[in-house]
Amino acid sequence: MKNILWLLITILAPVSAFSQRILTLQECYEKAYTTSPVAVEKKAYADIWQLKDKNLSRSWLPTLDANGSFVYNSSVVDMTDVLGSLPVPGIADSIQPLPHEQYKVTLDINQVIYDGGAIKGARALERADLGINEQQTEADLYKRREQVNRYYFSLLLLERQKELMQNYLELIKKRLVSMISALASGVIRKSDIDVLSSEKIKLEQQLTEYDIRKTSLLKILSDLTGSDIDDSTQLVIPAIEQELTDELTRPELQLFDLRIKQLDASRKLIQSKRMPKAFGFATFGYGNPPGNNLFKDEFAPYYMLGAGLKWNIFDWNMAKNEKKVISLQQSIIDSRKSDLEDNLQRLLEAKSAEISGLESLLETDTELIEIRKRITSAAESQYENGTITATDYLNELNAERQALINYEIHIINLAMTRVEYLNISGKDIE
Repeated sequence: MKNILWLLITILAPVSAFSQRILTLQECYEKAYTTSPVAVEKKAYADIWQLKDKNLSRSWLPTLDANGSFVYNSSVVDMTDVLGSLPVPGIADSIQPLPHEQYKVTLDINQVIYDGGAIKGARALERADLGINEQQTEADLYKRREQVNRYYFSLLLLERQKELMQNYLELIKKRLVSMISALASGVIRKSDIDVLSSEKIKLEQQLTEYDIRKTSLLKILSDLTGSDIDDSTQLVIPAIEQELTDELTRPELQLFDLRIKQLDASRKLIQSKRMPKAFGFATFGYGNPPGNNLFKDEFAPYYMLGAGLKWNIFDWNMAKNEKKVISLQQSIIDSRKSDLEDNLQRLLEAKSAEISGLESLLETDTELIEIRKRITSAAESQYENGTITATDYLNELNAERQALINYEIHIINLAMTRVEYLNISGKDIE
C-alpha cells in the first residue's frame, strides 16, 4: 500500500507543479516597474536630452542668415554746391548726387571662435537635468513597491487563513458525522449537533468571504504587475537572509545629490557668461550702392570680412548674486536631505523593534500551539466522556485554531516587516 501511495505521489507531483505558477515578490516588483506608465518617461527624457545636446553642440557651427532691405533717405550727400565753387569748369556736373534709395540682399555668416565655455557649460547643465529627471522617475517607480507589498502580503495572509479555515472545517465535518451516528444510539443530544452545525455554517460563510476578497486582491495585483494572477498562482513568502543594516540608498537621496550637481553646473555656466567671447563674420551681398561705396549708383556684388571680441567687463554684480542664489538653494537641498535621512533612520529603528518583537512572538507561538493541542485533546476526551458540553469543546478547538492562525500571521508579518525594512533603506531582496 505504501509503495502504491508513493508511486501516485511521484506521478501526480510533477503535474501539480506544472499547473501551478510560482510568483515571487521580486518578480512582482519588476513587472510593476515595466508596466507602469511612468517607466516610459525615462526613454522620453533621454530622447529630449539627445535633441537638446545636438542643438547645443551645433552652436559651434557657423550661422547663415539671409537678409534684404530697401531704404529711402530724405537727405543724402550732395557735392554739387561745394564743387561748383571750385575754379574748375564742369566738375560739378560730372559728379551726380548720391541716390536716395538703397537696395541690398546679403548672406551673413557668423562663426564662434571662443565662447568662454558657455556651450560646454550648457551641455553639462542639460546632462545634469537628464540625470535628475531619470532619477525622479526611479523614485516614483520605487513608490510602487509599497502598493505591491500591501496586496502581495494581504493575499499571503488571506491564503494561509483560508487554508487553516478549510482544515478546521474538515475537522468539524468529520466530528459531525461521528456525532450523528452517536445521536442515533442516544449517546449525545441534538443540541450538541446544533452547536457544531452552526460552527460549520459560520466557517463556510467566512470561506465565501475570503474567496470574494481574494478575487478582488488578485485583480488589483494583476493590474499593478500587468500580468494574469489567479488562484493557480502560488505566492512565495520572501526569505530575507541578508543582513539588515541602516545604510541608506534610497533613490530620493540620490536625487538630492543630483540636484547639487545640477546647481554646480549652473554655477559654472554663470561663470562662463563673464568670459570674453570671440567671433568671426563675413557678409556677401548684392546691392545699390554696393557695400560702403556710396558714390557708385548701380547694382554690384560686394563682401565684408571681419572678427570681433565681446567682453562684459561689469554686469552690476548680477553673476555674483546668481551664485549667491545657487548657494542658498544648495543649503536648502542639504537641509532637506538631512531631514529625510533622519526620518528614514527613525523608520528603520521602528521596523527593527517590530522585527525583534515578532521574532519573540514566534518563539512563544510554537510553545503555545503545543499547549493548546494538549488542551484540545483533553477537551475532546472529556466531551466523549460527557463531562463537558459541545460548546466547551468547541471553545477549546477555536482557541487552538486561533493559536495556529496567529503563528501564520506572525510568520508573514515578520517577512513583510523585513521587506519593508529593506524598502525603507533602499535595498533589493537578495
